[in-house]
Amino acid sequence: MKRGYLIRLFTIVVVVVVFVIAIGGAIVADRLYGFKPLDFVAPRNGSSTVATKIVTEESVVIDVVNKVSPSVVTVSAQVPQQNVFNFSPFGGGFSSGSQGSTPQDIGTGFVVSANGLIVTNKHVVSTVTGATYQVVTSDGKTYPVQNISRDPANDIAILKINATGLKPVELGNSSNLQVGQYVVAIGTALGQFRNTVTQGVVSGLGRGITAGDELQGYVEQLDNVIQTDAAINPGNSGGPLLNTAGQVIGINVAVAQGANNIGFAIPINTVKASLSQFQATGKFIGKPYLGVEYQMITQQAALLNSVPQGAYVVSVVSGSPAEKAGIQANDIITKIDGQSVSGTNTDFSAIISGKKVGDTVKLDIYRNGQTVNVSVTLSDTPTQ
Repeated sequence: MKRGYLIRLFTIVVVVVVFVIAIGGAIVADRLYGFKPLDFVAPRNGSSTVATKIVTEESVVIDVVNKVSPSVVTVSAQVPQQNVFNFSPFGGGFSSGSQGSTPQDIGTGFVVSANGLIVTNKHVVSTVTGATYQVVTSDGKTYPVQNISRDPANDIAILKINATGLKPVELGNSSNLQVGQYVVAIGTALGQFRNTVTQGVVSGLGRGITAGDELQGYVEQLDNVIQTDAAINPGNSGGPLLNTAGQVIGINVAVAQGANNIGFAIPINTVKASLSQFQATGKFIGKPYLGVEYQMITQQAALLNSVPQGAYVVSVVSGSPAEKAGIQANDIITKIDGQSVSGTNTDFSAIISGKKVGDTVKLDIYRNGQTVNVSVTLSDTPTQ
């Protein structure tokens, strides 16, 4: 009797010890490797197979790509064929040829409505005359662009193609982004490699950049953009920057020249505001327009010429708000709504850009040795 009791007691102790060791092992594994007891599912119906669920960085990217890739498109451009002449400095003299007849992939976009609205960057479709544009969907179908609407205040454009049944992206919220947050970019890298996927993190928020190429005549100030180390290359412009839920949180817009892994994206909340205005009215919110060509007078130049600092009006655009308000060439604009205009170009343009179309602003103008007060109602930037 006593012998049997001891055997039963020993068996119970062994079971308890094994159970404690198993629980302890699971806790250690969780601390060291991120495994949890619930990751391991007991076999059913006598099966010896144990299912394991381990969420990895790789699976996150794959899930995002599978969700969003059908909504990402390539933007191609075709310009009229023209003859060109080339000179070789290594001998052979002049040679002639032609260019422009074959469509060339130039950028990326993404679907925002099933009936064919595509969002991309304005600079991707900046050529107003002479070029025709096409959209190539992820399944290889090509659609001619029927209409292009360009946002004058932001580097955003909406393309319309004749298509139905497209898969729109899900737009996220860029107001709650955090530095270090994981992101994925999809686009046509270098205008050659469609549906290229890169990954990285949000490297910075609230950046201000100058985007474009002064030699090509395109330069634009962009504020409050997202910085990322996800590889962004020429051709990625207009493509989506995505969070781990597969939501678009930005439009890839630029890279820092001469640097590695420094790319930028326009926050999606900026896009949503423009898109809502476009869908409601059929046009974008206008960019405030004064209508003067000016040159800034620096402090040194002002002292040398005994005039105040400000924006020297070189010429006034015909029919502009400035002309209607009586602003003249040779005027010096010294204040806008009481705010002094200093000696840099960005100060004057930044003050005007901070206004809205339809706002009436008060200008202090130095003219022939006297200060004149003028009120001007800003209008839309003329369509070009």
